[in-house]
Amino acid sequence: MARKLFGTDGVRGQATSEPITAATALILALAAGAHFRRGEHRHRVVIGKDTRLSGYMLETALTAGFLSMGMDVLLLGPLPTPAVAMLARVMRCDLGVMISASHNPYQDNGIKLFGPDGYKLSDAIEAEIERRMAENDFAKSLSPSAELGRARRIDDAPGRYIEFVKSAFPKGRSLDGLKIVVDCANGAAYKVAPTVLWELGAEVIPVACEPNGTNINKHCGAVHPASMQSQVVAHGADLGIALDGDADRLIVADEKGQLLDGDQLMGAIAQSWHAHGLLKGGGICATVMSNLGLERMLGGLGLRLWRAAVGDRYVLEEMRRTGCNLGGEQSGHIILSDFATTGDGLLAALQILALAAEKQRPLSEVGRVFAPLPQVLKSVRFSAATQPLDNPQVRQAIASGEAALNGKGRLLIRKSGTEPVIRVMGEGEDAALVDRVVADIVAAVQAAA
Repeated sequence: MARKLFGTDGVRGQATSEPITAATALILALAAGAHFRRGEHRHRVVIGKDTRLSGYMLETALTAGFLSMGMDVLLLGPLPTPAVAMLARVMRCDLGVMISASHNPYQDNGIKLFGPDGYKLSDAIEAEIERRMAENDFAKSLSPSAELGRARRIDDAPGRYIEFVKSAFPKGRSLDGLKIVVDCANGAAYKVAPTVLWELGAEVIPVACEPNGTNINKHCGAVHPASMQSQVVAHGADLGIALDGDADRLIVADEKGQLLDGDQLMGAIAQSWHAHGLLKGGGICATVMSNLGLERMLGGLGLRLWRAAVGDRYVLEEMRRTGCNLGGEQSGHIILSDFATTGDGLLAALQILALAAEKQRPLSEVGRVFAPLPQVLKSVRFSAATQPLDNPQVRQAIASGEAALNGKGRLLIRKSGTEPVIRVMGEGEDAALVDRVVADIVAAVQAAA
């Protein structure tokens, strides 16, 4: 059975519209509970969330479903996605659930599931859960009254995650003397991120750390880093860190307020780890979106860049296949598999900070490790009733663009797995040509959308 409900990063949509309704969340919990309820032990589920107002609705509905299946529910409250993955594993839970739509606006929400090993579920398991949901036959699976689950809050969950993240920072080093701007996107890391940086010795300037349920990712965070950049310059900070709503990705700004994307960050970490004998697998894993400049830089070090489909889950699958311990996406999802089972913006930030502390040089020098090829990425929203990529005019525009690049660049046109948009990416040595090719394709997609 093919997946229809799950995308590249869980179930996503606008809150109170299908599939992000209380009713569907309840059925999802029943189906997931039925799948993971194996053996005679007392089953446990951890549920975390970001700061969206609709998180209360989904948390309650999911809890009701799991309790109905006889599974105890451990409620974490607002906490980053990687914290949920970690706690699902170390607390010996059967399932981990994160309620978040990541970098999307507050009107959206989503549900991500993790297995007992802390890894995101495979496509096959998600398809099986969808099959159970479609059948919607849980009468025989519900627990007797005396065996219903219990729910309780885990008050020390933030502290557990804070100590876990700090333990990944190199021994004997500190952030003493560093002034750091941290933009938490009014999201899940608004408490834990500033605390980690301060406890490691930094002077911390918090930005967007006052969530109200509707301001998550609003003109802030990894997708909107301008505020963080301006604060770095205004405060004379050494660098700035911008996380997204669920803190599984980051963008960094150097002391000049200039951005370093995920490709630069992965390159810097790879270079450092390779020099210290810490890099495994003979290279790193990224996606088809990563800049060719990164691949060339790694090649100069005798390292390889493996490319996976877009989505950190697919990067992780490639990392497990190749034995690499570093991978990620240009957008800022960075996976450090020696420490975590999913992307973790705060963990990745600490690796960059450790590099800056070791070199005792500005981040503009140690963090920018390759010259990127000109790359343009545009997004075009489309309605559910249309299929722009099947349109003959769109296909012709793509074919014309590929012919114009003539082997001196590349195009990548794909549907987003998290929202109804077409991503159009062009890359090549001639910036003006790339701009023109992408503009022509975008115009064709817009006409068909």
